Amino acid sequence: MDSSRVYDIVVLGPTGYTGRLCAEHIVKNLPTNLKWAIAGRSLAKVENVARELRTLNADRTEPDTLAVQLNQDELNTLAQKTRLIINCVGPYHLYSTPVVEACATNGTHYVDATGETPWVKKIIEKYHETAKSSGAIVIPSLGIESAPADILTWMVVKRVREELSCDTKEVTCALEEMKSSGASGGTLNTILTSFDALTISEVLSSTKPFALAASTPPKNVPSESFLSKVLGVRTVRDLGTLASSPTAIADIAIVHRSSTLMREFYGPRFYFRQFVRVRNNFRGVALHFLFMIGLALLCLPPVRWLLQRIIYQPGQGPTMEASQNDRVEYRAVATADDKTAAPKRVLGKLKAQSGMYVFTGLLMAEAAMVILHNEEKVRRTSRGGIVTPATLGQEFIDRLENVGVTFESQVLNN
Repeated sequence: MDSSRVYDIVVLGPTGYTGRLCAEHIVKNLPTNLKWAIAGRSLAKVENVARELRTLNADRTEPDTLAVQLNQDELNTLAQKTRLIINCVGPYHLYSTPVVEACATNGTHYVDATGETPWVKKIIEKYHETAKSSGAIVIPSLGIESAPADILTWMVVKRVREELSCDTKEVTCALEEMKSSGASGGTLNTILTSFDALTISEVLSSTKPFALAASTPPKNVPSESFLSKVLGVRTVRDLGTLASSPTAIADIAIVHRSSTLMREFYGPRFYFRQFVRVRNNFRGVALHFLFMIGLALLCLPPVRWLLQRIIYQPGQGPTMEASQNDRVEYRAVATADDKTAAPKRVLGKLKAQSGMYVFTGLLMAEAAMVILHNEEKVRRTSRGGIVTPATLGQEFIDRLENVGVTFESQVLNN
């Protein structure tokens, strides 16, 4: 990429809840000589954010402030000025397709925090080859959906390959704990507007485990019992009692894109599942049915109309004080594909002591730095185009550990 571009990073949408937190992480943690800017539709609002950021780090080079409308001419101009755009403008399915197009066309790297699998599927179909040709590395879903599950899975697969010298047959991931002060207005608005925008066929297509696969899925994949499917609960060795996870659809699709982009690393029979840890079967069944009832209610326009009037508005969310005790922990068990009666297993853990939106801002900012420092390696690993958080590899884990995220792994005894 042309090193003469004006900026290393542009944060697009810094006036939103997640965008502001991402900008704060840059101010507090990234190199002070970073050439960067913050950009949004209202210059006055962007300048207000810049003034507030100034108080966080006196040594920081201040960002330039840019007014950018979400049309192709202005987005192309923006993309040509910077090496990478961190896009925080959601709902992504409403506003961000032109941003991806501008980056893919101009060879500009791109990351975002979407959890909107149908939209990711559309941009892959439209812009993957364009981005690949231009040299752009485009990584959607670099927030709480779906970076933690994806990079944790990559870590346990790496441990299987290095210590057990074989492919991985399966990874089961569990959200072990999540203490959250609540969802932001942007997240809730995304959920509600997605139901308005999507057809039934698009929804069903995006729920398939290999909806975003980059190559042919494995022929034979594990299946669950009829009872587990109906009741939504099962017991998994090393992980305990598990129930249906609200983030499973997005995370499963992204992890399977990683495994089909890097098939030689994961193995030809790799399969991924995700759930949430619960105390007992009763809680698991209750959680499953509450989740299903909630989805059914969201299909009703009057319910969505009512929710839009009582939830946080876009740009709003839990206060920092309310989020002080937030935390999240994921666990994943990888089963070696060693074709024995009792294949060996690797247990991995990821822990973050922060609010979910602080964590999301951190993930995007640190991923951006990995791309800027390791462009050729990421492109070689992923083969370029629209790829996944896991393609950032060990460098991503190292950077996350440096800002307080904990990773652990161990080979389990049979």
